[in-house]
Amino acid sequence: MSEQVDLTTIPISPEGGNANGGGSKENDNKLVSVFHDKDNFNVKHPLANRWTLWFTKPASGKGDNWNDLLKEVIVFDSVEEFWGIYNNIAPVSELALKSDYHLFKEGVRPEWEDPQNKHGGKWSYQFKEKRNVNIDELWLHTMLAVIGETLEDEDDGEVMGVVVNVRKAFYRIGVWTRTIGKHIPGRGDGDVAGGKGRSPEKGKEVLLAIGRRFKAVLKLPPNEVLEFSGHTDSAHSGSTRAKAKFTV
Repeated sequence: MSEQVDLTTIPISPEGGNANGGGSKENDNKLVSVFHDKDNFNVKHPLANRWTLWFTKPASGKGDNWNDLLKEVIVFDSVEEFWGIYNNIAPVSELALKSDYHLFKEGVRPEWEDPQNKHGGKWSYQFKEKRNVNIDELWLHTMLAVIGETLEDEDDGEVMGVVVNVRKAFYRIGVWTRTIGKHIPGRGDGDVAGGKGRSPEKGKEVLLAIGRRFKAVLKLPPNEVLEFSGHTDSAHSGSTRAKAKFTV
């Protein structure tokens, strides 16, 4: 990440073009998308949510705390901005060990303690054969799935963000959810994630559906198991792996 460009100056087209390119006055009043003219477009495709990209740099070994290591990179809310960011940051395969990328809905910090995360959990999978996995492609597809809102149905309200971890022995990709399928305080009586109107049975099925879609994004074969664990259990498990609540 030491070679990272100044992200405030990034272009916002998939192939590096700038939205403020030298279009003619004749085209100024036309609606031109990046798919018609990658250099002189004037229309952006909005996403359903605003998203924040975060980066965790490796600890220096000098007593760094989490807040020292976790940095907010940029907020975006359009397809074009996403591609501009993606094409101007280091790919996962080139990150140093103990680095992480986090892509979360705006206003949600990628921490267990965040009020919108603390009652939730995550689906995650470790790729232990690092040489044999295209982690850049898998992470890209995971990000596209989350910003494209394809990991859950419109009213599910569970997905908070996605994370990729770079470690010596493995890569790990995870999807964080608001709940573990149960009611949480302050969510009201409606049929929303954590609401009293959503039965535990439906809450579980929503999470299992997310897990199945995530497993497809990761291109895992049927015999590979994707595990879901609660953040509270993970926090209490220490160096050991938290017991899986669900598997797909």
